[in-house]
Amino acid sequence: MAFLRNLLASILGFFIATGIIFLVMLLFIGIASTNEEDVVVIKDNSILEINLDKPLKDYGGKYSFVDFDYNYADYTGLYTIIKAIQHAKTDNHIKGISIKNTNLINGGYAGLKNIRDVIEDFKSSGKFVYSYANGYNQKNYYLSSVADSVFLNPVGDVDFKGLASEVLFYKDLQEKTGVEMQVIRHGEYKSAVEPFLQNYMSDANREQLTELLSSLWKTITEDIAASRSIDITTLNTIADNLDARTPELALQNHIIDKAYYRDQYEGLLRKESDTPSDKELETVGIYEYARYAANKGFFKSSDNEIAVIFAQGEIIDGEGNNEAIGPELIINALRKARGNDNVKGIVLRVNSPGGSALASDIIWREIEITKLSKPVYVSMGHYAASGGYYISCGAEKIVAEPLTITGSIGVFGVVPNIKKLAENWGIHSEQVGTNKNSADYSVFKGLTDHERATIQEGIEDFYKTFVTKVAEGRGMTFDQVDQIARGRVWSGTDALNNGLIDELGGLNETIAMLAKDKGFEDYKIITYPEYENSIEEILSRFGLAKAKITESILEEEFGEEYQLLKKLKSLQTAKGIQAKLPYELNIE
Repeated sequence: MAFLRNLLASILGFFIATGIIFLVMLLFIGIASTNEEDVVVIKDNSILEINLDKPLKDYGGKYSFVDFDYNYADYTGLYTIIKAIQHAKTDNHIKGISIKNTNLINGGYAGLKNIRDVIEDFKSSGKFVYSYANGYNQKNYYLSSVADSVFLNPVGDVDFKGLASEVLFYKDLQEKTGVEMQVIRHGEYKSAVEPFLQNYMSDANREQLTELLSSLWKTITEDIAASRSIDITTLNTIADNLDARTPELALQNHIIDKAYYRDQYEGLLRKESDTPSDKELETVGIYEYARYAANKGFFKSSDNEIAVIFAQGEIIDGEGNNEAIGPELIINALRKARGNDNVKGIVLRVNSPGGSALASDIIWREIEITKLSKPVYVSMGHYAASGGYYISCGAEKIVAEPLTITGSIGVFGVVPNIKKLAENWGIHSEQVGTNKNSADYSVFKGLTDHERATIQEGIEDFYKTFVTKVAEGRGMTFDQVDQIARGRVWSGTDALNNGLIDELGGLNETIAMLAKDKGFEDYKIITYPEYENSIEEILSRFGLAKAKITESILEEEFGEEYQLLKKLKSLQTAKGIQAKLPYELNIE
């Protein structure tokens, strides 16, 4: 009986393994086929449809497989989206742009402004730009307001009410659970750890958050005012009174142009694209078109090359990947760029809320080495704060968007203590060692005065190092930097005024500045880094890896609440001194 059971198990295992191999082969063939140049065909009278339903990262990335020899590129990043819209401006197949009910995921206002600006330039071609939605949230409306005409479903609404951000506090939760997050910090504005210390927002945090939101809102309303021919005072009145909450009010206040059903909107697109009523509209999605445009060569050929290195995500120790900045990944990219004789300059595109202080310093050092042979400029994305600013501060020139969130020059440490929780469960801990400090810190006991003083000393030392490097990089004194540091967060506009950056602009403007400053007009752009991928990663992408399935389901079901849990976990598991953005800044 046991023999038959084992035999059947072996046969079953063989078929399962064969099935998995077959499935992997199908997935590989599918991936390979979707990356052929001739997959996307752009027909005459096509409409470029912009529907940002994927996470808006700066860089989709280039990937190589560790399991076999195969490379592919992801064209869903902000960089390739912008290049695609630029290509569409002169593409005779493209009649115009339709911004369709954009459902932006995990994207910041700075990235939207990049896309908005390039659409504004697209309009100079004389081609149409229209937008349609069943309902607009504030981010979607900011992007869509650049259109020639904005259309809304007759029973839809526009959420236009100003910016706000909510901060949650966990002090009482710690007391109830018996889990204490012991905090050591420098800087009265360094409020990343404030939720663990109290149940209310400090005056310093409220001050910086209010000023930050006000600065961002000023830029947003200026852009909308210019596009919609509405003065800023009127826009603020509309926001205060929620005077866009119905199609009638939105139309009356010129927030939209028409209340149309979808078929009516499509009828307009038919007319503008010369499409007969008996034929389907020819549309191409922005991600497909980005791949098409790349394969048609929007990367110019030239002996002069500018290397764009994308540093996106939290700064962590170790390798890094397309979700996080690791020293090894950025160091390898910098070394490849400076080892290429054709590369005349490097633009480091930073989109990071910070992270590990040690990893930030390692990256900073490699940039200093690189500067000895190649000019290094920094382009800041949505975030370039704390550790993100640390790796930027030594650049020859720093360029940020008005809507960039930067600064946060400060450091902190968080040490968990579960002594009370353990005792409630009947768990007790004792330590024995040969020397006074031979035993490592344990979560089963609180910090001693000596341990706390030692950590505080490290934080103070690193803060001095941080401020000193910023002062050297920006040509300022220690005291000048200290006055605008202390963990405080600034918008790109305010950072220009206080000397933390040099210019306002996006990635394209930064690249153009570098070329102009260094005296060459013709150049080719090459991008780094290249990420490694594996069969396991591909399986997880299709929901076939248990851990990824769990994470995917949680994120889908709980949305922003799940992002909050991830942030809490990140703070709890962070090792060493942290140079991070002062709070989970979810601006709506």
